[in-house]
Amino acid sequence: MNPIKYHLETKHHFNRLARSLGYLDWANQPNPFRFYEGSNIIELPLNIPDPDCPYKALYDTNLCDEQKISLKTLSKFLELAYGLSAWKSIPGSQWALRMNPSSGNLHPTEVYVIVPHISNIEGIFHYSPYLHALEKRASLTEEISKKIKDYYQTECFLVALTSIPWREAWKYGERALRYCLLDTGHAVGSMVFSASLQGWKVKYINAISDEEIKKILGFHKTRWVEGEEEFPEGLFCIFPKEIKDIPRDFPQEIVNLIEKLDFKGKPNRLSKEHVKWEIIYETLKEIEKPRTKPEKILFKEKPLIWLKDSSFKAPQIIRKRRSAQAYDRKTAISLDTFVHILDKTVPRNTFSPFNVEISYPYINLLLFVHRVEGLKPGLYFFFRDDNFKEKITRKSRKEFLWERITEDAELYLLYPSDVQQTARIVSCQQDIASDSSFSLGMISLFEPVVKEKPWLYKNIHWEAGLIGQVLYLEAEAHGIRGTGIGCFFDDAVHEILGFSDLEFQTIYHFTVGGYLEDIRLTTYPPYYHLEK
Repeated sequence: MNPIKYHLETKHHFNRLARSLGYLDWANQPNPFRFYEGSNIIELPLNIPDPDCPYKALYDTNLCDEQKISLKTLSKFLELAYGLSAWKSIPGSQWALRMNPSSGNLHPTEVYVIVPHISNIEGIFHYSPYLHALEKRASLTEEISKKIKDYYQTECFLVALTSIPWREAWKYGERALRYCLLDTGHAVGSMVFSASLQGWKVKYINAISDEEIKKILGFHKTRWVEGEEEFPEGLFCIFPKEIKDIPRDFPQEIVNLIEKLDFKGKPNRLSKEHVKWEIIYETLKEIEKPRTKPEKILFKEKPLIWLKDSSFKAPQIIRKRRSAQAYDRKTAISLDTFVHILDKTVPRNTFSPFNVEISYPYINLLLFVHRVEGLKPGLYFFFRDDNFKEKITRKSRKEFLWERITEDAELYLLYPSDVQQTARIVSCQQDIASDSSFSLGMISLFEPVVKEKPWLYKNIHWEAGLIGQVLYLEAEAHGIRGTGIGCFFDDAVHEILGFSDLEFQTIYHFTVGGYLEDIRLTTYPPYYHLEK
């Protein structure tokens, strides 16, 4: 199924939600942890101090000392990107939280690391966040390692992200593919922010095909449990910040050599039984990325706006990140804080995280402002890329004011009003959208992008997830909290704007504000289970 049709089929409507089981089959809840049984396990050290990096280092790699790639620095990078952040429990139930967020805490994203003979490490590994360990799937020959280093002209390693759709489909049914792709965007953000604290850069290898990524990860030699297959998302190269740039390709010659390697390990079974949502797998075939020409993405460079600092160091912010479950209906943030947060979502080539270059800036933000000091409650619009300004203003409702709020940012008032009820209704009647300081919808250029290149359906969602990851960390940095909203009435949002076609679509919603802690929960350290 082509992605445009999939997107239409999986919309929520007031009279009908996207198809799912309609209940939670607890007996078949997927295991959130993938293991490769029979693989060689390399334990990663956990007692390493966090990098002493200030808040601003999340965006400016130059503020952290560059670290040599080693088992210790690789361990810290993986921990702050994808490791466990805590365990939560209530009587009769316990679950892990991770540095990277996930829809429903179901974690469809898996992480693989390709290390070409650096500091006595070599191989293709699966990262196990539960064990904080590398599961070795294949050894790289000296020839392959040399070719990788020669091609990128530096010591570097690669990270591949994949998705297991079943983990999300168990709860969300047909709409699950959207959430897998959004989670990948969050995972990209986690990777880039963690790399920044090691003084490393990250680039998306955009020329390689999905089929080639499967070969690099040995998926062509892996026997999956039916219904629990993994699908490639993207390949990324991580390299020292002193290197100005690297190619956006991974040569076919090296893929052909890796394809012949002996891959070890059998993936564990995640559930006893499965419901296969065919629409997901049909769409995955249609959005499979072919090999394309390598491409560097240039953004309209703008200086960062530093209106607020944080009392937290960068690693603290990453570790503190949580999804708010409820908001206090009273916390108001300052206009400076609001503009400061929005500005960090603007793509820049010289600052993290959008310099990973996963996508052109297709997304701009529709804002439901409830409690921002100095702003009237109402509907606002923020242009991450002002190239869209003329088209969106011309296409939207004629009664909108388009009153610019500040010279610092492309922030506009559309109409002043109490929009709490509107925000709640369009976000599937969820109070989190109205009880916060503000919520938003991510409005993406859609049909013109996806019709020409169906695989960019993935990249649009990655961009949305990456914006979400920025909002998560920015909220934590300023003493408030964010949460993603995957359930929304798509076309009701478009109606608010006055959009009636598929040129633009809302992709993801998010909300930020003063949060309420759930005092019923007990918190345990992230790796206390290993100590036991």
